[in-house]
Amino acid sequence: MSDIALIENARDFNRFYTNFLGLLNKAYLDTPFTLTDARILFEIGSHDGVSAVALARDLHLDAAYLSRILKRFRAEGLVETNPDPTDLRSQVIIITDRGREQFEELGRRANAQIAARFDNLAAGEPEAAVSAMHTIRALLDPAAKSAPVIRAHRAGDIGWIVQSQGRFYAEEYGWDLRFEALVAEVAGKFLANFDPAKEYCWIAERGGVNVGSVLVTNGDGIAKLRLLYVDKSARGLGLGKLLVDECIRFSRQKGYRELSLWTNDMLETARAIYVKAGFRLVSEERHRMFGPEANGQNWVLDL
Repeated sequence: MSDIALIENARDFNRFYTNFLGLLNKAYLDTPFTLTDARILFEIGSHDGVSAVALARDLHLDAAYLSRILKRFRAEGLVETNPDPTDLRSQVIIITDRGREQFEELGRRANAQIAARFDNLAAGEPEAAVSAMHTIRALLDPAAKSAPVIRAHRAGDIGWIVQSQGRFYAEEYGWDLRFEALVAEVAGKFLANFDPAKEYCWIAERGGVNVGSVLVTNGDGIAKLRLLYVDKSARGLGLGKLLVDECIRFSRQKGYRELSLWTNDMLETARAIYVKAGFRLVSEERHRMFGPEANGQNWVLDL
């Protein structure tokens, strides 16, 4: 169950944004149309012809409700309808010249509304607002989520690793701030002593948002796999395996003869990846390094 405070904050934002755009006004953008009218006209105007069935499905509208709106649009000369040759139960809706004039006027008014809001912001703030909108859509809209990519780290990524892992392990396992301190120490040493000939950091990114990471560091001639992490929003995509495979490939390419790692036995998903990749368990020990008792394990892969 999500945190109730997060849910209430999301609802508060929804109320703000509907007011911001005037979505509750009966006359949308000071026109004779409601928001639903305008949305339907936009979809029809954006296509050469669209079926009523597709329109109802894509806009999640009741078919009878949509039929009444289309009947009014026909009476006002905004659209024309013809039988759908692929579905005799439906119609193909085409915008008329009069309808296109209204469609384009709605677009101009919507652009002017947003432009007026942005004109009141400081330099760079409109770009920041749109970037945040992209982030919201990338996280919440399955259709907007692109395939993940694996890339090298860049400025800001190491800080994200510390923040995301510190928060995740505190929430999921009750680990205290000593774990975040350990992550910060490993990450800080990586940045301060980074040797691209022997070390690397991979970031998994999806829709412009970081969703995973892993490091290979040089430990006295032995490659060390450190800080493997996949965000909950990207679970089930196979990113953990991809990141581990990159570590193995890189370590072999750089001439390492062994790749080692330290983990804890409650991290079952990660351990399953290590086992399938051929790592072998060489030692384990109970500890309370981060508060709750855990079982630390050392694993090794001969390269």
